[in-house]
Amino acid sequence: MTPRSTQAYQASPGDAGRHDRAALELRGRTVVPGTAEGEALVSTATISGWGGIDPARGVIIERRHPLYGQCFAGRVLVFPGAKGSSGWAGFFQSTRLLGTAPAAMVYVTTTTKAALGAVVTRVPTVTGLDQDPLTAIRTGDFVRVDAADAGHGLVSVYPASPHVP
Repeated sequence: MTPRSTQAYQASPGDAGRHDRAALELRGRTVVPGTAEGEALVSTATISGWGGIDPARGVIIERRHPLYGQCFAGRVLVFPGAKGSSGWAGFFQSTRLLGTAPAAMVYVTTTTKAALGAVVTRVPTVTGLDQDPLTAIRTGDFVRVDAADAGHGLVSVYPASPHVP
């Protein structure tokens, strides 16, 4: 599999208002407060930090990962959780320092690696959603993460195209 893109996705202000289909809303718990929006990159497999991503480019480099070669920089990264060593957080912190961090993160399983990684990356992050984000969100959907406070995180999903069963 070859990389589709290694360029960071840049959402334009007001992109969410351009979508004519109604948003699907998922409610969950805020891990890191803030608001961000962008194109979703959805992984059905856990992501490894050390050896799994290239922080300088914001690209998944784990050869057997379904998203091998995909760029997460500036996108809303939706994934099941973190795998690997405690170095996970350090690699994602490097993405922040290098300007290749995701715009936001949405994950399913909270572990110390995933939570600490979200905190040091300093991007809006939501977990514990009332629907499975791995089935509700598809790569290419426009997603707005509103993690305004610790108790209430809202993920609004604007489908890129109609979801076909």
